[in-house]
Amino acid sequence: MAYLCELAPGHRVYLDNQGDQTTITTLMALPGQQQQATSTSTTGVWTAPPTAYQQAGGAIFKIFTAQGETCIYVQGNSISTATSAPSATSQQLSVQLTTEAPPSPPTMEPMSPMTMDKPMAMGNMQMSMNPMEMRMGNMELKMDSMAQPPASPPPQPSAAQQFCTQCGTKVAPEDRFCGHCGHNLKKQN
Repeated sequence: MAYLCELAPGHRVYLDNQGDQTTITTLMALPGQQQQATSTSTTGVWTAPPTAYQQAGGAIFKIFTAQGETCIYVQGNSISTATSAPSATSQQLSVQLTTEAPPSPPTMEPMSPMTMDKPMAMGNMQMSMNPMEMRMGNMELKMDSMAQPPASPPPQPSAAQQFCTQCGTKVAPEDRFCGHCGHNLKKQN
C-alpha cells in the first residue's frame, strides 16, 4: 500500500509500508537532472493513511501505527525524523493512494580505462602514458614501468654503535644503562 505526495512540480515523495518497515523515497526531477533518496525505518504496521503538512523549507509526514505517531521531515532530498509535530498553521498537503512505484535510479556503466595513443597537451604541459612522461615548461618527469630504482646498500652500523644485550635497543658506547629497559651495560661478567 503506497502513497504519493507532490510537494512541488517535479518533487514527489512516495511512502510505503511493508510489514513493520516504512520506506520513504523523495524524487526531484528537473530538466536535465534527477535526484532520488530513500530511507527505510521500523515504524510498525500503519493503522491509517499518512498525512502531510507543508513546513518552512520542507514537509512533515505523520505516520500512524499501533505504537503511536511518527513524524518524518523531508527537505529537498533529505529525510529525517522530525523533532516536532506540524504547527497548527501548517498547510495540509494531498496524499493519494498509488499503484505507481518510485522509479529506480539509473545505473551507470563503469568507465572504460583511459588510453592515450598520442601525447596529451595543454598549454605548455605535455603528458604521455607509455612510457609515462610529463613535461611542463623546463621540468620533466619520467617513469619507466620496467625500470627499478637503484638499490641502496643497507646501512652499516658504525664502530661506535652498540645495542643492549637485554632488549636490543640502540645505545651509545658511553651509556652505562639502557634507556629503554634499564639493563646495566657496563656490568662485568
